Amino acid sequence: MELIEFKATLAAQVPPQGLAHGLAALWWDAKGDWSQAHGCAQADEGKSGAWVHAYLHRKEGDHPNAAYWYRRAGKAVATTSLAAEWEVIASVLLKAF
Repeated sequence: MELIEFKATLAAQVPPQGLAHGLAALWWDAKGDWSQAHGCAQADEGKSGAWVHAYLHRKEGDHPNAAYWYRRAGKAVATTSLAAEWEVIASVLLKAF
């Protein structure tokens, strides 16, 4: 699935079946459901889940917690806009999916 196709699924009420937890988290985040997104990110105990988790806490404004999750993901703390970071993460995770 390409990023444009992933974004098109946001018109639905639920995410596409079979999405990896990190992608499901980004999907719920884009729909405005931070809590659901956070739950999905927590379900992925790998680096991808940690990266999404970091993004979500950055978005929430909890920068110390976000920094912790960026370290767990092996990523530098993002300094781009949240929208740009969402697209980067989604693109990387979609390629791995």
